[in-house]
Amino acid sequence: MKSCIYLLMTLLMIGTVSAQESGPANSFSAGLQIANYQKDFGIGLNITSPYFAGDYLAIRLRSNMMWFEHIDNNSKFTWTTYSNHSLGLASVAGRINDNFRMYGEGGLIFLLPSSTFSSEDIEIGGYGLFGFEFHFASNDNYYIELGSVGTGATADKVFGEPIYSNGFAINVGYRHFF
Repeated sequence: MKSCIYLLMTLLMIGTVSAQESGPANSFSAGLQIANYQKDFGIGLNITSPYFAGDYLAIRLRSNMMWFEHIDNNSKFTWTTYSNHSLGLASVAGRINDNFRMYGEGGLIFLLPSSTFSSEDIEIGGYGLFGFEFHFASNDNYYIELGSVGTGATADKVFGEPIYSNGFAINVGYRHFF
């Protein structure tokens, strides 16, 4: 995990050094999102490096608190929290003026499941998505991201051992550029 943090910091520094000097594409951004991964609801935070490589690539780190719905020991439905964290590379696919940007993103996702429903301490997988940013002010945007997550994670302590955080994924949120 320590080596992943060093890699992230190195890539963020490269992005900062190679970025040009003005505009939201050339500064860090931080945001909030609402997420739905398969049937699990979540809320989270994200941070994005300045775009580099001709303003076409950026590194994004995202963390979500998720809620997994399952049947407990009393045969009642309950929600149990867990977290996921992702590190990915975003690539700009197109722009319309300064108001709209399309991008693709892919990378690694790390799940930290609850011991209530899983015997695993960590699950590692991948994700990919298409994103659409709507810039309503010079330093702010709303976005929607549609894609998929693949982790192979199963809730092996729950009746039926259902999968979680696999399949279709949606993120919607807000970003501010600094």
